[in-house]
Amino acid sequence: MNTKIIKTLEYGKILHTLSGYAATSLGKAWVEKLEPSPELTEVKQRLQATDEAAHVIRLKGSAPFGGIRDVHASIRRSEIAGTLNPTELLDIANTMSGARRLQRFILNVHEDHPIPLLAKLGNELTETKAVEEAIRYCIDDNAAVLDSASSELSKIRQELRNGESRAREKLDQMIRTPSIQKMLQDSILTMRNDRYVIPVKQEYRGHFGGIIHDQSASGATLFIEPESVVVLNNKLRELKLKEEREIEKILQMLTAQVAEVAEPMKINLIVLAELDFMFAKAGIAREMKAVLPIMNDRGFLKLRKGRHPLIPHKSVVPLDLEIGNHYSTIIVTGPNTGGKTVSLKTVGLLSLMAMSGLFVPAEEGSQLCVFDAIYADIGDEQSIEQNLSTFSSHMTNIINILRDMTPKSLVLLDEVGAGTDPAEGSALAISILEDIHRKGSRMIATTHYSELKAYAYERSGIINASMEFDIQTLSPTYRLLVGVPGRSNAFAIAERLGLDKTIIDHARGQVNEEDQRVETMIATLEENRLVAESERHIAEQLRRDGEQLVRKLEQEQVKFELERAKLMEQAEKDAAQAVAKARVEADQIIADLRKLAMEERSSVKEHVLIEAKRRLDEAVPKLKDKNRSTQQAKKPKALQAGDDVIVSSIGQRGQIVEIVSGTEAVVQLGMMKMKVALADLDTLGGGTASKKTVQHVVTGVKRTRDEHTRSELDLRGANLDDSIIEVDRFLDESFLANLSQVYIIHGKGTGVLRSGIQDYMRKHRNVKSYRLGNYGEGGNGVTVVELK
Repeated sequence: MNTKIIKTLEYGKILHTLSGYAATSLGKAWVEKLEPSPELTEVKQRLQATDEAAHVIRLKGSAPFGGIRDVHASIRRSEIAGTLNPTELLDIANTMSGARRLQRFILNVHEDHPIPLLAKLGNELTETKAVEEAIRYCIDDNAAVLDSASSELSKIRQELRNGESRAREKLDQMIRTPSIQKMLQDSILTMRNDRYVIPVKQEYRGHFGGIIHDQSASGATLFIEPESVVVLNNKLRELKLKEEREIEKILQMLTAQVAEVAEPMKINLIVLAELDFMFAKAGIAREMKAVLPIMNDRGFLKLRKGRHPLIPHKSVVPLDLEIGNHYSTIIVTGPNTGGKTVSLKTVGLLSLMAMSGLFVPAEEGSQLCVFDAIYADIGDEQSIEQNLSTFSSHMTNIINILRDMTPKSLVLLDEVGAGTDPAEGSALAISILEDIHRKGSRMIATTHYSELKAYAYERSGIINASMEFDIQTLSPTYRLLVGVPGRSNAFAIAERLGLDKTIIDHARGQVNEEDQRVETMIATLEENRLVAESERHIAEQLRRDGEQLVRKLEQEQVKFELERAKLMEQAEKDAAQAVAKARVEADQIIADLRKLAMEERSSVKEHVLIEAKRRLDEAVPKLKDKNRSTQQAKKPKALQAGDDVIVSSIGQRGQIVEIVSGTEAVVQLGMMKMKVALADLDTLGGGTASKKTVQHVVTGVKRTRDEHTRSELDLRGANLDDSIIEVDRFLDESFLANLSQVYIIHGKGTGVLRSGIQDYMRKHRNVKSYRLGNYGEGGNGVTVVELK
């Protein structure tokens, strides 16, 4: 991309803003080198990286780039055996730890939210923790070499501290002596040339031996190192020189370790710079409220509410534009200050940004194209130095564009053909536009020439456009209207401003008939556009109202479902409580029957059983069930003595003994006889409802029982669920019959039936104990049960 277009479209200002979002000087250097790419694959990869970084910022916030420095120079010096100072080494250590922290951050995000490009770069970072730890062991956070860096350094510094202490003590004794205090300017110790001295008055300079190191500006005070501490200061000086040599040795050792990891560190710096650059692109995208554009290389461009990124968000007018599908050239007409130039720059600058891997300030769904080059002739190109007029300058620029452009180029021309005679300028403009259009380049051109409006109508692939102008307020709205040519509005503006109508009518008479027809046609188009736009706004409002209504209905439906679920849950709780209450009452009834059986030692009287049955019926929770009522209404009533039936309310199988009346029958249920309503009886050969009940209650169990209760139950061939029901009834009947021991025959088989029955009896209320049959009792095929 040539530098001229970069300057014309103010792309450099975008880079300057982008640089402010880079966290390190490494990233800023990458921003300075950023250029648009003409390769679709590369552009898509750039945009994907920006999208991943933006995704990370949305989920986790800013990436941690703290501590990372550009240490290229330090690394290069380590490679040529130069000695790095503590500050440089500390910067290297901080950069190493910063790289490790950033790598961990990116890979942790990648585990939960895939970011393949960033994760790939993160994996390219080489860990150099050993060198980092060596530096931190020797250098503290203030870039000072620690005593622990070496045992020799620790020893030297201890001697230094002891020597300094002795020197200070010696001088303290001197300055506290009354005879000496009167010779001193101040009773303090100070340092000159790294040696301890005392401030002595000029007139007493001969009372102290030693060395004069300095004097005050007035000359009244001399800073003298007394002879008594010269030896001590000499010793301190020797120790300081030894300290410096030891520190130099330590720094050389650390520098050598840095040199060993120079190559991986260089790679790390490149990766860190690229990562910082990616996150900077994501940062500016967030600030601009920019979106990821859809890219193509077929010359198609569609902006939805595109905004010029250098114009404040509150004052910029969004641009809607499409080119490259039904038409490849747009000719924009209309008065000055209407926003034509801004529209051109917006298209060009957003294209450059997208080709650089930057998000664009527009709405989702915007599409941009990867051009091999973008050419622009925008603004006043007059050059006094080159002795070129405005027209000559424009022509020179356009000639260069015509020479270099290709079918994959984007051409932006502002006021094409301007700066010369209107007749010649319009003819030249048409010829230039025709040549560019014929070569297949995408082009947007602005002009004042009315002849170009008719030209756009006559050529396929070219469309008129204009900048909207509000006649009522006499001001532009800065909206681009594609498909509608611009009007001059000169007569309308003059009339609104108060120019005499006679003058305006005379001026209209000077305009030829063809131009008037064009203006009338444009006025009609403008009127139709306003009507269509008004209707579109109404349609959009209706659509929004409909969507709001749908959302409201959906919310009501969700609310209804939640309420229904709540009521169902409450109903289940109420039913569970009713069943629990009924179960307690039923257990009490059965307990009463057992008590009666134990007391009377004989069969229970029929009237007692009938009373117990009545109490059981009353214990059943009265739940409304329309389906059941319907089924009962459809039950057959033609029952007679001897029929095998099912009592629906208790699920018991029995036989009708007699029909008492038209509504009741006496049914034999095991050892009991009960009076049951005919509506509560199902024949075994009955309808659908009866079959379902039989399938639930009647089993294939062979029960060895006759008029009196037998002491064994044969379950061979039955399934476990049916067997459990039969065992429960058998045990209750045996208990009521005062049997102390019974036999349950389940067979040997796989042992499933035996285990299931024994597990059930383990918690049965009437079972005292149980065991497998002995020899002669059936062995493992029989369980012998002892009742309470």
